[in-house]
Amino acid sequence: MQTRLVSQSPPQLPLQISPSHSHSLYIPPFMPDPSVVPVCRQEIPSPAPAAAAPPSRPLRPRRNPTQAPGQGKGDTVPALYPWATTHRATVHNLNYLLSKQITTITGEMQCKKCEKQYEMGYDLRDKFYEVGRFIAENKSSMHDRAPSVWMNPVLPTCKFCDQENSAKPVIPDKKKQINWLFLLLGQLLGCCTLDQLKYFCKHTKNHRTGAKDRVLYLTYLGLCKQLDPNGPFGR
Repeated sequence: MQTRLVSQSPPQLPLQISPSHSHSLYIPPFMPDPSVVPVCRQEIPSPAPAAAAPPSRPLRPRRNPTQAPGQGKGDTVPALYPWATTHRATVHNLNYLLSKQITTITGEMQCKKCEKQYEMGYDLRDKFYEVGRFIAENKSSMHDRAPSVWMNPVLPTCKFCDQENSAKPVIPDKKKQINWLFLLLGQLLGCCTLDQLKYFCKHTKNHRTGAKDRVLYLTYLGLCKQLDPNGPFGR
C-alpha cells in the first residue's frame, strides 16, 4: 500500500562550477638578467654547516566532533524491534512494514502514580497519518521549532489506576535501544532528553544545536521522512 501525504517538489540540481573559473597559483622561478655582469668575482667561503634542528613533535590528528560514531562504535546495531533497521536511529519505511503485516507498534509504559509497567500499542497507519497531517497543516508556522504540544506532550491515562496524564514511556538508558517509532506515533518524543534527541540527529546526519525545540523538530521530521520519503517532511 502506497502512502503519500503531500507531494514534494523535486530537488534542485547542485550548482556546477565552470572549468573556466578554476585557477591555479603559478609562481615563476627566479631568472637572473644576463645583461648584468658582475664587476669582480671573489671566492666566497662556504658558510659553516648549520646545527641540526631538533626533531619536531609529531602532529596529532585533530578530533572531529561531528557525525561519526565514537571510537569503537559501529554504524550498525542489532534490530531490537521488527520495525527497526540495523542502522542506528533508523526505522523501516511504511510500505515495507505494511507488506510484512506489521500494523501495530508496541512499547513499554509506566505510570507515574501507581508505578505499574505495561505494554501499549499504536495503530501504525492511523497514528502516522495523524502525525503527518499535523505536520502538513502546521509546518509553515512552526519556523523549524517544535510546538508546545510536542515539547510537553499530554501523557496517556494509566490503564490500571485510571490516572490521567500519568503513563510515561519507558526510555532505555542505552540510546541504541530507544523505541523511536513508538515514541513518534504516540507523539511522546518530547519525553526524551536533549542528549537522546541529539543522538538521533547525529546518526541521521542532521545538524544539532543546543535548543531542544529545534532538535525535537528535526527528530519528528526525520522519523516521518524515514516512514514516507516522499511526504511533506523535507526541511
